[in-house]
Amino acid sequence: MPQTLPAPISLAPRVVVFDYGEVISREPSEADRASLLARAGVRERAEEFWTAYWEHRTGLDRGTTSIAEYWQAVAADLGVEWNVVDVHELWAIDHRGWLSLDPGTLGVLHALAAGGTRLALLSNAGADYSGWLRHGSFAPLFDRVFVSGELDLVKPDAAIYEHVIDELGIAASDFVFIDNKAENVEGAKAVGGDGHVFTDAASLEAWLRALV
Repeated sequence: MPQTLPAPISLAPRVVVFDYGEVISREPSEADRASLLARAGVRERAEEFWTAYWEHRTGLDRGTTSIAEYWQAVAADLGVEWNVVDVHELWAIDHRGWLSLDPGTLGVLHALAAGGTRLALLSNAGADYSGWLRHGSFAPLFDRVFVSGELDLVKPDAAIYEHVIDELGIAASDFVFIDNKAENVEGAKAVGGDGHVFTDAASLEAWLRALV
């Protein structure tokens, strides 16, 4: 059944800037996670794997660590060896896991766009996601797309929010940031913006309508 879109939300002159992972996208499914663990050959060491997976993510997101370097760092933590083909496949499985979209959030995005609210995207992500974020079906909703791996900056550093505010040509008080991590929202508030910690689309929509 087709989804009913929410009524328009008009917040001009404010610009609403969205995170991507676990806000616009859904988190990787259990099947996605299981597939990655199986290909890595560490099915029985899930906790160790995910600790290593996140431990080295900042370098990947900042663009200072290559994909190959990232997976070799994870391998070193686990005491395993992956060859170049293993790394290609691990990258592909991991990448696919972050491509599922949340229909509720998409509905909110369209409601904002229909209300004439400017939108932008700011994601802590490697540069390999830039094509998806800039050219996916949802990309035309955004005035600008900012990918941390292309900027050598990551949330919640003040510099990344200041860069976005400057590039959008707005006052900090007109910067509204949506992210699933409280520390990233607090980072936006610290530079003079406002923000909401995303838990679900319904709560986000209610919060945005309260701003009107």
